[in-house]
Amino acid sequence: MKTIVYIDGYNLFYGCLKHSKDKWLDLYKLFFQRILHAQSPSCQPVSLKFFTADIRAKIASNGQAAQHAQQAYHRALMQLYPDYVRIIKGYYALEKACLPIYQQPPNKTARVDVWKLEEKQTDVNIALEAYRDTAKGLVQQLVFVSNDTDLAPALAAIREDFADQVKIGVVLPIRKSTHGRPGNEQLSQYADWTRRYITDEELADCQLPAKISTQKKPIIKPEYW
Repeated sequence: MKTIVYIDGYNLFYGCLKHSKDKWLDLYKLFFQRILHAQSPSCQPVSLKFFTADIRAKIASNGQAAQHAQQAYHRALMQLYPDYVRIIKGYYALEKACLPIYQQPPNKTARVDVWKLEEKQTDVNIALEAYRDTAKGLVQQLVFVSNDTDLAPALAAIREDFADQVKIGVVLPIRKSTHGRPGNEQLSQYADWTRRYITDEELADCQLPAKISTQKKPIIKPEYW
């Protein structure tokens, strides 16, 4: 069964990887060789599409080091899995905003000036890629790694238009050992199956090599990761 995995990188990071030692994650190994091998043994890997955005160094906690670490990670994935991994980028928008202060009861007149950081285009990019892959007959099973309600209309459209042609799987990027965001039932209602967590053991066991050879300088795992 020809399978494509669509990963919301923002969701995966905040659901499983932030404040952990597992950021140097081997996405292909985790999803195709571990999770899907058990969940859907007949799956045939076609592509793994990783949707993300470039870090903005001036607002990152680790500044320029964070930007370099992300670039090294993307290079590592592409070096090891050039035939399977695609990195599809949106962007981060940093804008001034005047938002209500959190208080009870809510009072819209009590506001404060803030910097508002938002990741743009990821949901649209995932929806378009998934729908077009299905329409072109490139895939028999679509697996969405996300916990984002905004993707529900895309799954609903694929389910309605291609019900007899494809299966839909959902992997919720929630670390099993933590009490993070609850699972998204809106996505699951359009899926043939749902995996509701990722375990600590799976994340720890599916790490990229600390040093990856290339034709030029090797790619080294960032020290603070």
